Amino acid sequence: MSIQVSLKLEKEGFLLDVDLGIPARGITALFGPSGCGKTTLLRAIAGLEPKARGVLRMGGQVWQDGDCFLPPHRRPLGYVFQEASLFPHLNVRKNLEYGLRRVPADQRRVSLDNAIDLLDIGQLLMRKPRQLSGGERQRVAIARALAVSPKLLLMDEPLAALDVLRKQEILPHLESLHARLDIPVIYVSHSPDEVARLADHLVLMEQGRISASGPIADMLTRVDLPLARGNDAEALIEARVAEHDDTYALTCLDFPGGRFTVARKDLAIGTVVRLRVIARDVSLTLARQTDTSILNIFPAIVDEIVPTGDSQVTVKLQVGGIPLLSRITRKSAALLELQPGKSVYAQAKTVALLA
Repeated sequence: MSIQVSLKLEKEGFLLDVDLGIPARGITALFGPSGCGKTTLLRAIAGLEPKARGVLRMGGQVWQDGDCFLPPHRRPLGYVFQEASLFPHLNVRKNLEYGLRRVPADQRRVSLDNAIDLLDIGQLLMRKPRQLSGGERQRVAIARALAVSPKLLLMDEPLAALDVLRKQEILPHLESLHARLDIPVIYVSHSPDEVARLADHLVLMEQGRISASGPIADMLTRVDLPLARGNDAEALIEARVAEHDDTYALTCLDFPGGRFTVARKDLAIGTVVRLRVIARDVSLTLARQTDTSILNIFPAIVDEIVPTGDSQVTVKLQVGGIPLLSRITRKSAALLELQPGKSVYAQAKTVALLA
């Protein structure tokens, strides 16, 4: 099952023209510069842009097609805005209960207690919005969106108005939603860190159109896209906790290309995690180095090489079938005589565990 979106909307000199298939599970991030149409697309999916024309199907249900147009209140979705927009005269519990009246009891897939538990807001239920921090208000807003048992959750930069500490407070709860609920999420953001940590699928937007779409690990390492050519080009790798080295306070993480070693993390054996490897932190050698402080060294095959500015190149590698990027100088690439298909060793100086 997928979400099919084929919509056009002309609005104040701006043209939104998208034709897109979105997976009906996991988190799909809409990513692009300010003004590219991310929020407009989200609003059109919600039915808040009635002048949008085209087709919108959620699995087997038609939300929009020709003369058929389900108004927003008939679309089974939850919407989380940048600002929490809670009713100031109602306490947290009554804010949560507000939308329940439009959901028949036999159609409630997410109980109110479940939403409260997922966002850890049980201790806030009797407070008014003015008594909450920004992070607490946004957690309540997310719980309210879940309490209507949506078939689709739309999130429009829900962390944009929060400081770094409040963002770190909410991100684990968003990861928990991803792990524990089978509700597809469309997440608008212009924060690469949020996208890298949360998204399964990435949609790049530019000037009202879709420039590319696909699984996030593939999108970040596509050398024909801007993300792989920027200063912060990176690869995301899924790995599984294999063991802990108590002697040196390290954690070992296995992936198809080998084993990463990182600073000790209090994670259960078998836990699946996401690793970020920045391209500029990956060096290349023709022979495996032994007298080195770098622990994360993997045999790799050169896949593609593209110029990045006047002095550097981006090298896309395959490590056990997993894409990895390396940013090196043109001179280094020449001295190593790099070309597609050549065997090398990739040395990752720094690896970040996204948690």
